[in-house]
Amino acid sequence: MIYSIVDIETTGGHASGNRIIEIAIYNFDGEKIIDSYHTLINPERRIPVFITSLTGIDNEMVAQAPVFADVAEEILDFTKDSIFVAHNVNFDFTFLKKEFQTLDIPFNRSKLCTIRLSRKIFPGLPSYSLGNLCASLNIQVQDRHRASGDAEATVRLLHKLLLNDTEKFIGKSLKKNSKETLLPAHLPREQFDKLPETFGVYYFHDQKGKVIYVGKANNIKKRVISHFSGKQTNRKSQQFMQNIHSVNFEVCGSELLSLLLESHEIKKYFPIHNSAQKISGKNYGIYQYEDHAGFIRLSIAQVNKSQQPLMSFPSIGDARSFLLEKVRDHQLCHRRSGLQTADCSEIHACTACGGTTKSVAYNVKMKRALASFKENKYSYLIKQPGRSKDEYGIIVVENGRYLGFAYIPNDLTGNTVEEFKTFVNRHPDNADIQKILAMYRNKESGYISLV
Repeated sequence: MIYSIVDIETTGGHASGNRIIEIAIYNFDGEKIIDSYHTLINPERRIPVFITSLTGIDNEMVAQAPVFADVAEEILDFTKDSIFVAHNVNFDFTFLKKEFQTLDIPFNRSKLCTIRLSRKIFPGLPSYSLGNLCASLNIQVQDRHRASGDAEATVRLLHKLLLNDTEKFIGKSLKKNSKETLLPAHLPREQFDKLPETFGVYYFHDQKGKVIYVGKANNIKKRVISHFSGKQTNRKSQQFMQNIHSVNFEVCGSELLSLLLESHEIKKYFPIHNSAQKISGKNYGIYQYEDHAGFIRLSIAQVNKSQQPLMSFPSIGDARSFLLEKVRDHQLCHRRSGLQTADCSEIHACTACGGTTKSVAYNVKMKRALASFKENKYSYLIKQPGRSKDEYGIIVVENGRYLGFAYIPNDLTGNTVEEFKTFVNRHPDNADIQKILAMYRNKESGYISLV
């Protein structure tokens, strides 16, 4: 078996907008280097100053170097029928594949990642960056951050990995269905293997354990691997891959429960790689109070944690439409119902605005209207499958306001909001949650409407 150990230097950190400026390849038979290849490459663009500071390669050095098209066939021949090996293999491989794509040349090779292998064969080291790993394993590195020096150090690292691979990790990684090289360099394979193939929410964490992405899935394992099996050429996707150091999950009973939990967790953790649902859309509620003249009055305002509305709605327009219907049905005052600020006599011939002596009679009408709020069937439960056969899920909405969900043992039954709301883990209500519920409310077979 021949290994082609590859290292490249580039104009930047992502393949979609950068080019290769140097490549080194050592063909290694497991015991000794049998051939080598090295060249500078003219990227046909300026090399940034910070790259020159890191590598020592400047624009003058590559001015007379071949462009990639001139060396493409040599690289193809040199890596043919060999295993493509690199430290963080997806970085180097993605750059080369992108360069070959610009020439309409396919480039496919079996791959090994020495970061992933080192984590398995030499666990517990303080760092798996090439420089720190070589220091831990007493591997001398010459010409650090140059392709030939880093590639030669990776050859020595691979040799040590081959000698110490008592669990045959290298052979397992090369199996066609292993998915080993698809995973981010720092994500332990053991964590991926433990992912279930069911509904739920998954969390990617960075090196410090901070949540950097939250996602929902109908099949957690399949969804997680899909993040890594596509083209990872732009800066955002490559930074995402580099930042992933661990993954965990929470199993849910259904897609709906997964969507609700995902929405809540995104707002809770505010992950850097989630773009949607970070900012909560505000719900609007109808509130009741009594003024100085004794009239029961209503108002529409954004829902907040300190006050419980009579009912809540996903938009102010929905709240106003509902309230306008009640005002008409029960002949209430537009001003005292929060629908206008001007005196009623200027717009409506309102008999309810005759002064404080009419507050008792008016309040009778208002109380009748308030009682009818509950007749709009805006409190409901949605029953869902549980995480196991011994339970079921229940979603609770009271007077239009989402309270949360819970998993209930099968032997505990009920059919009212009052019976179930004490069990739920209270989650904030917001416009995103209301959109999710509206999408499912009428089509879910487990929907239970309550009067």
